[in-house]
Amino acid sequence: MCFQRAVGEEALSVVAQLARTFWNWRIGQQRHTHSTMDGLGNGKNPPEIDEDLHSRQLAVYGRETMRRLFASNILISGINGLGAEIAKNLVLAGVKSVTLHDEGTVDLWDLSSNFFLSEEDVGKNRALACVQKLQELNNAVGISTITTSLPKEILSGFQAVVFTEISLEKAIEFDEYCHNHQPPISFIKSEVRGLFGNIFVDFGPEFTVDDVDGEEPHTGIIASISNDHPALVSFVDDERLEFQDGDLVVFSEVEGMPELNDGRPRRIKNTRMYSFYLEEDTTKYGPYVKGGIVTQVKQPKVLRFKPLREAMRDPGDFLLSDFSKFDHPPLLHLAFQALDRFRSDLQRFPGAGSEEDAQKLIQLAAAVNETMGESKLESLDETLLRLFGSGSRAVLNPMAAMFGGIVGQEVVKACSGKFHPLFQFFYFDSVESLPKEALEAVDLRPLNSRYDAQISVFGSKLQKKLEEAKVFVVGSGALGCEFLKNLALMGVSCGPRGKLTVTDDDVIEKSNLSRQFLFRDWNIGQAKSTVAASAAYSINPSFHVEALQNRVSPETEDVFNDAFWGGLDVVVNALDNVKARMYVDQMCVYFQKPLLESGTLGPKCNTQMVIPHLTENYGASRDPPEKQAPMCTVHSFPHNIDHCLTWARSEFEGMLEKTPAEVNKFLSSPGEYAAAMRTAGDAQARDLLERVLDCLDKEMCQTFQDCVAWARLRFEDYYFNRVKQLTFIFPEDAGTSSGLPFWSAPKRFPVALRFSAGDPSHLAFVAAAAILRAQTFGIAVPDWARSLEKLAEAVDRVVVPEFQPREGVKIETDEKATSFSASSVDEDFVINELIEKLETCSKKLPPDFRMNPIQFEKDDDSNYHMDLIAGLANMRARNYSIPEVDKLKAKFIAGRIIPAIATSTALATGLVCLELYKVLAGGHRAEDYRNTFANLALPLLAISEPAAPKAVEHGGARWTVWDRWVVRQNPTVRELLDWLRAKGLDAYSVTCGSSLIYNSMFPKHRERLDMKVVDAAKIEIPPHRNHLDVVVACEDDDGEDVDVPLISVFFR
Repeated sequence: MCFQRAVGEEALSVVAQLARTFWNWRIGQQRHTHSTMDGLGNGKNPPEIDEDLHSRQLAVYGRETMRRLFASNILISGINGLGAEIAKNLVLAGVKSVTLHDEGTVDLWDLSSNFFLSEEDVGKNRALACVQKLQELNNAVGISTITTSLPKEILSGFQAVVFTEISLEKAIEFDEYCHNHQPPISFIKSEVRGLFGNIFVDFGPEFTVDDVDGEEPHTGIIASISNDHPALVSFVDDERLEFQDGDLVVFSEVEGMPELNDGRPRRIKNTRMYSFYLEEDTTKYGPYVKGGIVTQVKQPKVLRFKPLREAMRDPGDFLLSDFSKFDHPPLLHLAFQALDRFRSDLQRFPGAGSEEDAQKLIQLAAAVNETMGESKLESLDETLLRLFGSGSRAVLNPMAAMFGGIVGQEVVKACSGKFHPLFQFFYFDSVESLPKEALEAVDLRPLNSRYDAQISVFGSKLQKKLEEAKVFVVGSGALGCEFLKNLALMGVSCGPRGKLTVTDDDVIEKSNLSRQFLFRDWNIGQAKSTVAASAAYSINPSFHVEALQNRVSPETEDVFNDAFWGGLDVVVNALDNVKARMYVDQMCVYFQKPLLESGTLGPKCNTQMVIPHLTENYGASRDPPEKQAPMCTVHSFPHNIDHCLTWARSEFEGMLEKTPAEVNKFLSSPGEYAAAMRTAGDAQARDLLERVLDCLDKEMCQTFQDCVAWARLRFEDYYFNRVKQLTFIFPEDAGTSSGLPFWSAPKRFPVALRFSAGDPSHLAFVAAAAILRAQTFGIAVPDWARSLEKLAEAVDRVVVPEFQPREGVKIETDEKATSFSASSVDEDFVINELIEKLETCSKKLPPDFRMNPIQFEKDDDSNYHMDLIAGLANMRARNYSIPEVDKLKAKFIAGRIIPAIATSTALATGLVCLELYKVLAGGHRAEDYRNTFANLALPLLAISEPAAPKAVEHGGARWTVWDRWVVRQNPTVRELLDWLRAKGLDAYSVTCGSSLIYNSMFPKHRERLDMKVVDAAKIEIPPHRNHLDVVVACEDDDGEDVDVPLISVFFR
C-alpha cells in the first residue's frame, strides 16, 4: 500500500506509512459518529470556525453542523471527473480530511472532466496528480492518497466513503462491511456514464436525521385561543402560517392560559391560513387574555437503510426528477447492472456506436431483468440501452459537476445529520442533450484529443460547434467560476474562431474562497473576472477568454454595444440580483439570443432556459416582492429580531455614513448647500439640517471621552428616553379609537432599559459606538478603549440628563406611512434659522475639517461594524422582550447575506451545461429543453419543460415577446401610423424611452404627424446607432387594446 501526504514531506517507508495510516484509523474510530455530545467525539474543544471564510456556509449549516464537518474524515475512491468534483466540494466545505484512492493513471479522456489534470499529467497516478491543486482550495483540510489496492478494513478510519469506479461485486463487499460496522460507516456509490448517472446511498441500519429540511422553525403570533376540545388557535393576519397538520408546537408568552406555557410540545391539526386546532382540551383553562407565540418543534427522523445487496434486488422507490421519464429509472437500474457484467466479461466498455456491443448489453440487461422478481419489467427500451452503452466510457463534465454536487451534499448529511439523505437510489439521464441528427460510428471516433470522451457521446461535429462558439458569461462569482471551469473542460470557445467574454465589476473577498473555487487567498483584492479567466485558461490553454470589469447595464452600452450582442451565440447568466438579470434578459430578447439562467439559495437552486421563440423570457414571470415591515413597526413597534436589525442597520448608516457625508457636503460648499435646502423647503431638508447642526455643535467630538459620552447618551436616548416617551403616549392600558386594546398582537409593550456598567453588553455597545464615532471625527482610539474596566470609568464621568416625557409628541402608527417627518407651521423660517446656526458653527471649525463617513462592511469582524449593529438590535430586542441573537446571526440578517454552498452551485451549473449542448447543436424543440428546481436538503429535483411564450393573435397574424417589427426608410409619424393601420391596428401613443413622440389625446401632437419619427423623438442618438426603438400602444376596431411588439424604426 502506498500512502502519501499532500504536503511536500520526504518519502516514508511503506512500514512507516502503514503505521501512520492505522494510527489515523484509530483516531477516526473515536470520531466516527455525529451523535456525540459535542459533535466531535474526541472530548476536545471544538475547532475554531473561520467566520470570515465560511460565513455563507454557516448561514446554511449553522455552527454545530460545521463543527461536525470539521471532525469528519472522508474517503473518495475513483478520482475521475466525478471524484474530482466531489473532492472539490468537500474540501471547500472544510471537512477534517479527504483521502483520495485511485490505482489508475491519467489518460486523455480524463481531461474532459477532471479540472485538476493537464496534458503533462498523462501517465501519472490520478490521485497523486490531483493532490497539490486540491490542497490549494483549503489548507485547513488534510489531503492524503492511497494508490494501491484498498483493503476493506481501512474503511473504519472514515465517517463516509464514496466510490465512483468500482465493480458491483466489490461495492457489495465494501457496503456490507460499512453497514455492519459499529458505528456504521456511511457508504455512497455513484457513477457517471456518458449522459447517464446513478447514486446509491446506505447510511447504515439506523441513521438519525436531526434536521430534515434546514428551514427555520415556523412561528405565529396568537390572536385568540378558544376554550374548547379541540381548541381553535387563531393568529394575527400579519403573515400566512406555514404549519402543517401533525406538526408539534410549543406555546410561550400566553396570558390567561398559563397551562400552555409549560414548554411541552403539542400536536396540531386542521391547519389553515391563519388558524389551526390544538389536540388538547382547554375547557377548564382560564380564558385567553392576550399575547402568545407558537413555535414549531422540529423532530428528528430515523431512517433504516438496506444494504446494497438487498437494495439491488428490491430497490424500492427511486428518487424521480423528470416526470416525463418516469419509466427510465427502473430500466437504468438494469442497465447499470448489465454494464457491470459487460465490463466483467470483456474487461472494457462497450464501443461508441458499436451495434455488436449494444446487442451484448441488451442481452445482459434482459438476463438481469429475469432475476428481478416482482420488479421485473415487461419490456426493455432498446434505443435507450443503445445510447447508454455507446457513451458509457465517457465521464462528461456537466454530468460530473451535477452529480458531484449531489454526492458532495450526501456526504455532508452523512457527517452531520443535517438534511434528509437520498433514500436510496437516484437514476438520471439527459439523452435529450444529444444532437437531433443521427450519429454514425465514424462521428464518434476518438481524435487523440482532450475532448475524446465528449466526442464519443456527441460526435466531432458538435465538438466543432462548441469550440467555435461566441459566449458571454455575465458574472464570475460562485456560479461564474463553475461555469468557466465547465466550459473550458467542454472545449467551448477553444477553437480558432471561438471567444468567451466574462465580465464582473467585483473584487475577491475572503468570504468568496469557501465556494468560488478558482480563487485563492493570495487573490484577495484582485478583480474576480481576471483571476477567474486566468484560472480557467490554466485548465485548458486553448480557452479563448477575455475578462472585463464592467457591470452589464444601460450605462455600459458603449462597451456591450449592438455589434457585441449581435455577434453572440449564447449568454450565460451567473448573477446574484434580479435587476441585472432583468436587464440581460431584455437584451437577449431584443437581440434574439439564448439565455441560460440559474441561481442558488443555500441548498436550493434553479435553472431556466430562455430560448428565442420557443420559451418565455426570464422577465415573463416574477417572484412576488419580498414583504417589507411597515416603517412604524420598525421604528416603534417591533415584534421580531428582523425588525430590530432593520432598525439597527438604518441607525448605523444614518449616524456613521449619511450624516458625516451630509456634513462634508455642507462644508465643501456652504452657499450651494444652503441654497439647495432653501429650495427644497420641506421636512426632509429640515431634518438634514438638524442632523448636520447636531453633529457640528452639541454632538461635536474632539476627544475620545467626548465619543464615549456621545455613545452613552445614545444608549440613553434609544433604550430609555424613547421607550418612556412611547409608553407615556400609549400606556399599557391604552385603547384604539374602536375600543380595542392598543397593545394587542402583534404589538409588544416595551420596558425602558436602565444602563448598567456591570452589564458587559451595555459596555460593549458603548465601546463599539464610541470607537466608530471617533473614526468619523478622525480621533485616535486609546488602548484603554478596549478595557471594560477603563471604559466603565469613562462612562461614569458622563452626565446623563433626567428625562421628562413631553405632551403632544406625535408617534406614527399608520402602517401605510412612509415618512416620519412632520411639517412645521413655517418650514421656511425653521430652515433659515438652522442655516444661520450652521454658518455660525462652521466658523469655529478648522478650515480643512472634514468627517470620515463609514460605509457598512459586514465581512470584517475587526472593524466593530457588526458589534455595533448587533448591540443596537439586541438592546432594542431587550426593550420589547424579543429573543436576542449572536453577532453571526445578526450579520446574516442585517448584512443581507445570501446563504451559499458549493454543492448547489455545482448542481446548477452542471444542469445548465447539459442544456448548452442543445443550444449550440441547434434544431432542438421546446420540449427538449429542461428547467429545474432543486433542493438538496430534501432532496428534491423537479425537472420540467419550459413554458411557451405568451402569444398575441390579431388579424390572422401571431406574435410573441420574441418578435420585433422593423420599419425602414426613415418614416414620418404619419407613415408609421399608416403602416400599423394596414395591419388593422389603430395606434394612439408612440414613445421612445421617456420621450413621448405622439399621443392622439393631445391636439398639438397632430403637428408632429409629418415629422420624421427620429426628429419627433427629440433624443440624443449615438453616432453608431442607425435606428431607434419605439413602443406603440394600439387598439383594434372594437377599441380593445392590443399588445404589439417593439418596433425598430431605421433612419439611416
